[in-house]
Amino acid sequence: MQENTFKEISDRVLSGGRISDEEFLLLHDKADIYQLGFLANAIREKLHPEKYVTYVIDRNINYTDICVSACKFCAFFKAPEDKDGYLLSKEELAQKIQETQDLGGTQILLQGGLHPDLSLEYYEDMLRFMKETGIHIHGFSPPEIYHFADISNVPVSTVISRLIDAGLDSIPGGGAEILSDRVRDSTAPRKCNADQWIEVMEEAHNQGLRTTATMMFGHIETVEERLEHLRRLRDLQDRTKGFTAFIPWPFQPDNTALADISVIEKTTGYGYLRILALSRIYLDNFENVQASWVTQGPKIAQVSLSFGANDFGSTMIEENVVAAAGISFRLSEKEIRKLVTGAGFEPKQRLMDYSLVS
Repeated sequence: MQENTFKEISDRVLSGGRISDEEFLLLHDKADIYQLGFLANAIREKLHPEKYVTYVIDRNINYTDICVSACKFCAFFKAPEDKDGYLLSKEELAQKIQETQDLGGTQILLQGGLHPDLSLEYYEDMLRFMKETGIHIHGFSPPEIYHFADISNVPVSTVISRLIDAGLDSIPGGGAEILSDRVRDSTAPRKCNADQWIEVMEEAHNQGLRTTATMMFGHIETVEERLEHLRRLRDLQDRTKGFTAFIPWPFQPDNTALADISVIEKTTGYGYLRILALSRIYLDNFENVQASWVTQGPKIAQVSLSFGANDFGSTMIEENVVAAAGISFRLSEKEIRKLVTGAGFEPKQRLMDYSLVS
């Protein structure tokens, strides 16, 4: 990429300006990894002049793997007629929460399949039971909430209001994948579309819930569709300021219906770092960007702290969805702290809203 063009973009971004869609594509196609890393790191340092990196101690609880969506990129789900499918009992939920709290955990990431037979009242009861433990419940992605509205025949706004009353504290950004209907129609036609995902998040923000945003990239999407995804997130953040963080992570094809498509190759660490940096540059209204050690491993996640990431994510005491695709990286709190320190930062435990744990 020509130095004068890159300098023009850099000067504007570092003075608080915004890049256009055309400039995103230009950086994507022409900038080298050093240019992207320099700019993303400069933005990160401007937003976070403090020399620390945050992380959260939590556990993924997948309350059921029974799902009617049958997404082609998912290796975790079981069809409703599959006798091997499960639904966690209250006793199992309580045990998992207690184990998390014993390890210093502050929240549960609660997600599951789109179960065809559970009512909204079932989920309200689950939340009330879990809330008795005092844990923060970061739960139910937009496809789940849209599914609850559909099976209960009530508006999304009512579902969110009732879940809040039952104890829901925040919403994870799962189920976004790529916010392009061409991609979604091809890979997950039974799941909520791009507009519906945005609708759920906007309604949640309007009702006072903070949420995260994700992007699962590296499957059948085009560069322009990745840009569409980021644009939708940036536009919504302009309207609501409700997202606390952005988490991009690469698709893991093993054991999925997309595994045999020859054009899909696993995203390399190099490719991941480029998209991470581009996301930090484009999403100028997102304060926090999270590293993806779950898919990339600890060393690339460590490098990502120089490519725009200021958060190391979760200890993930338990993780099932990515593991079903054959990825099994595990890190303890001690290991996360060591990696952060080794990258030249001070590790700090946080809560979902990015306030620090004293």
